[in-house]
Amino acid sequence: MKILVTGGAGYIGSATAAELLDAGHHVVVFDNLSQGHRAAVPAAATFILGDLADRAALAQLFATHPDIDGIMHFASYTLVGESMQQPLLYLRDNLVNAANLLEAAVAAGVRRFILSSTANLFDDPAKMPIDEHERIVPGSPYGESKFFIERMLHWFERIYGLRYACMRYFNASGDTPERGEHHDPETHLIPLILQVALGQREQITIFGDDYPTPDGTCIRDYVHVVDLAQAHILAFESLDRLGSRKYNLGNGSGFSVLEVIEAARRVTGHPIPHVVGPRRAGDPAILVASAESIRQELGWQPRYPDIEAIIATAWEWHRSHPHGYSIIA
Repeated sequence: MKILVTGGAGYIGSATAAELLDAGHHVVVFDNLSQGHRAAVPAAATFILGDLADRAALAQLFATHPDIDGIMHFASYTLVGESMQQPLLYLRDNLVNAANLLEAAVAAGVRRFILSSTANLFDDPAKMPIDEHERIVPGSPYGESKFFIERMLHWFERIYGLRYACMRYFNASGDTPERGEHHDPETHLIPLILQVALGQREQITIFGDDYPTPDGTCIRDYVHVVDLAQAHILAFESLDRLGSRKYNLGNGSGFSVLEVIEAARRVTGHPIPHVVGPRRAGDPAILVASAESIRQELGWQPRYPDIEAIIATAWEWHRSHPHGYSIIA
């Protein structure tokens, strides 16, 4: 099939584009490069520089590629902290851009859609691990924006017959030899730890060590970016058979911040000094996903369930790309 990947120059979008190509699909990447990297787009994909806020550009996209069979939508503002300071980037822009995309898609007759959603829907879970039946309590304007889009998809299904899957994943992590995690600014734990191992920062800060967990640090579920990509592909390929779905994606077992640092020390051979800082507002002690639904329905099986294996793939890419996709003279 021919699949449109919005945000296909980003961390998860580019990895998914590569996996789609390996699976025999044709890929069109649409990205404004505000957060993504042109070098991350697979060479075999068709790349279009464009913005989802530009409705004319979207109309031209579907006119140029009238044979698009489905969409994987990754393009989004994604920083929880930023959303607490600039909420309209999320509550307005994320929602309006998704609405523009959906409007253009149904006008072009596209009826398959995969949404890159988030675990930030679950700020106050009643039980752990978190499954798809957990009540929705968004933890930020970012999480709220994804919930709005999920609700919009519900109505597009009822009104237009659009089939969709919402992929609510926890901590995306790991890299491939060709493409990896490069954000500016970087806020994710594993690449920040690896910056210490690379000598790019002196130490890593742990935000609180007095949580009700075995070692006092927060526990999170980590899932490899290739495993995420495979889950998106499985969900897409099952839409005609199973209909619309929502899936939580994680390994089902969490790792504490200290455990991640210790694993990185073993992988890199670097001491990785750390200091303890104050808690961050809104950080729950434990967030772990139950991915039983997608395991049972689609046979999804993560290739990288072990934190050391995940970190090892990230370390390989960061060592060979110490400045990410930036070219340093």
